[in-house]
Amino acid sequence: MAPSPTPYVCFNCRLAPRPGLLRSSLRRGFSASHRNQQTLRPATAPKPTPDVKHIRQNVDRYAQNCLERNYAGHAGYPSQIQALSEEARQLDHDLKTPRSRVKQLEKTIAKLSIAARQGGEDGDKTTLEEVSKLKAEAQRLKDESQAMTVRKATCADEIHRLALSLPSLSSSETPIGTDPHLVKYINLDPQVLPTWTRQSPTELQARSHVTIGTELGLIDFTSSATSTGWGWYFLVNEGAMLEQALVQYALAVARRRGWKTVAPPSIVYSYIAEACGFQPRDQHNEQQIWSIEQSERDRDSKPPRSLTATAEIPLAAMYAGRDIDAAQLPMKMVGASRCYRAEAGSRGVDTKGLYRVHEFTKVEMFGWADNVEQTGPSTTVTSDNLFSELLDIQTEILTSLHLPCRVLEMPTTDLGASASRKRDIEALFPSRFRPRSDASASLEQTLESAWGEVTSASICTDYQSRRLATRVRGGAAKESRFPHTVNGTAMAVPRVLAAILENGWDPERGVVVIPEVLRPWMDGLECIGRQ
Repeated sequence: MAPSPTPYVCFNCRLAPRPGLLRSSLRRGFSASHRNQQTLRPATAPKPTPDVKHIRQNVDRYAQNCLERNYAGHAGYPSQIQALSEEARQLDHDLKTPRSRVKQLEKTIAKLSIAARQGGEDGDKTTLEEVSKLKAEAQRLKDESQAMTVRKATCADEIHRLALSLPSLSSSETPIGTDPHLVKYINLDPQVLPTWTRQSPTELQARSHVTIGTELGLIDFTSSATSTGWGWYFLVNEGAMLEQALVQYALAVARRRGWKTVAPPSIVYSYIAEACGFQPRDQHNEQQIWSIEQSERDRDSKPPRSLTATAEIPLAAMYAGRDIDAAQLPMKMVGASRCYRAEAGSRGVDTKGLYRVHEFTKVEMFGWADNVEQTGPSTTVTSDNLFSELLDIQTEILTSLHLPCRVLEMPTTDLGASASRKRDIEALFPSRFRPRSDASASLEQTLESAWGEVTSASICTDYQSRRLATRVRGGAAKESRFPHTVNGTAMAVPRVLAAILENGWDPERGVVVIPEVLRPWMDGLECIGRQ
């Protein structure tokens, strides 16, 4: 999923590709001439293609979009792009005169030089002087042309840089501002408060997944503090089994709906992460992702690599610089991987336990869909269709795990650079609950402190495919185009595991009830704890 502009990059939570999909996709030749101004790129890196024309034609829209998405420092970029484009156009026009004049001068110089040679050894002094003057004029015009050409190239590079820095345009479905829109609840009656809301602070603390996991021997934070430091953990005994059960269950649900299983790498070239919308540091200069350290000798000659914050990044890169036959769309991939976040522990209550950690297992869904505008009835699967399918899968998984959740349409300020639209699903964590003194507060207001995000789903339109040079050929349109991408969490293991411990806790029996759908991967266990 796409990343959030705040210090925390949220968890982001595609019909099966035709047989031979990977073999039949065409790989185009890459351009090695482009180099990212901030990150060294390998010679095979695809050339990004921002939609500069659309930006020039919609300057005010892009500027307002930056303001609405908390990218105030970028709001002037669209007008700069327009001004630089006009300067480049004028330079291109101005170059025609000196170039034409140089061609005329070169023809005249050639004729006069021939005449001078035919005039004898000394030649015609007047002709030679004229040739010298013409050569001087031609050189002056060439120097002026070169300066204008250099400036034109500088304008083009700056336009390219500014355009790639702009966030994706927000969807009309995205609320403007800072407040999300409540879509619906899952496993929760909006008229009835959970019984644990009447418990004392001591009883609520006893429901903490940290307390439960430690007492039942499922989570070991002490050993990880010694081995690695804060923000890591050991899952042991049934805790480790529960992680694998969650991964296998999420993969099974996605596979049943036609998503192709992939085991992606956890290290990518740094420019790949940036192309997907993940920057080394966010707008507040908080580190988001980890880069692999390079030796002094390699730093200026070898492209840097980074640990992936989500499988979205390597999955998106599978088709970097490749052409996809329109008949193969939609393509839908699901992959389980380890994920690495540098910013873990940046926010209060989120720092406790498994909710915000540096390394975790996540099952991610990623898909490509055609972006051709359809007229009349069509069976083409669009990014909106894939987005809905992502949400259906997430809802099915969380419903079957019996976790009380709410679905939110996220506002503009919460969208990362790549996302045009994003929905989050949050689960209730009883240990987070803080009673309100206002007796007239609604259920939503009363439970506000207890929610925690467990999945996210985003539509990124062509933001990522333009930056990774992934194109679609064939189908309804003759020309090639950039597909839309979608991504979403199928399972963010530590957060869901924590939610299961807290919501499945039976204090009278001293056990955690295991959701029935997970039991086939748990040796048939129904409960964890005192039997």
